[in-house]
Amino acid sequence: MKKADIKNLSAGDIQNKLAEVKADFNKMKLSHSISPIENPIQIKDMRRLIARLETELTLKQQS
Repeated sequence: MKKADIKNLSAGDIQNKLAEVKADFNKMKLSHSISPIENPIQIKDMRRLIARLETELTLKQQS
C-alpha cells in the first residue's frame, strides 16, 4: 500500500486496515518462528506499513 493510498483513507478506514495488518503481521511472525517463510523481507515491509498507517492516523486525529 502506497503513501498516497493511505492519505486518501479516512481515519476509520485506517484503523480498520491497521487492525487487519497487525493481525496478519502477528500470524506471519508466528509462522516464521515455527518454520522460516520464503520471503522474510515481507516481515520488514509489514512493519513499515504498520508505521505508515499509525503515522497517518496520528496526523488525521490531530487535525
